[in-house]
Amino acid sequence: MKTAPILHTDRLILRSFTLADASDVKRLAGERDVASTTCAIPHPYEDGMAEEWISTHKAAFEKGTGIYLAITLKDNEKLGDTILIGAIDLRIDQTEKIAELGYWVGKPYWNSGYCTEAANAILTYAFDVLELTSIHAFYLKRNPASGRVLEKIGMQFEECFPKGAEKWGKLEDLVKYSIQKINIIQ
Repeated sequence: MKTAPILHTDRLILRSFTLADASDVKRLAGERDVASTTCAIPHPYEDGMAEEWISTHKAAFEKGTGIYLAITLKDNEKLGDTILIGAIDLRIDQTEKIAELGYWVGKPYWNSGYCTEAANAILTYAFDVLELTSIHAFYLKRNPASGRVLEKIGMQFEECFPKGAEKWGKLEDLVKYSIQKINIIQ
């Protein structure tokens, strides 16, 4: 049985979600301002949705189709406790050796560099351990903060898809960024 890695950065621990995280996921991801910045997070975030989502992670990792990690603060690590602040994932195509990066961070933790720090860690893992050759990510054009995260981790603009995604009944412009392993500066 394969288990997802635990990744450490200066301020964060990226670890597998547990069902104990469900209430924090519902609270953080379910906030309208957070949900509105992604294509995938519903609003309202109903009871049971977090548990259902978390229950899919282990099988995805074991099949090699995805890795879903909780972004947690190291602050209380010595007490054996971490504070959940968001999520980061890779949806993997093993045949092509590529992945799509996704992430969200709870609103109280915005503008602190946590997402960039987590994205750098998972990018390193994807290229060095999973041996992927390319990673891409999409963001809603009206959320430029997400685009800045992608630029900070070395991704390059690839394409804009006008009205390429639907969010809450409205067509939104979608922007794609990508990075290839060959472009990583060692």
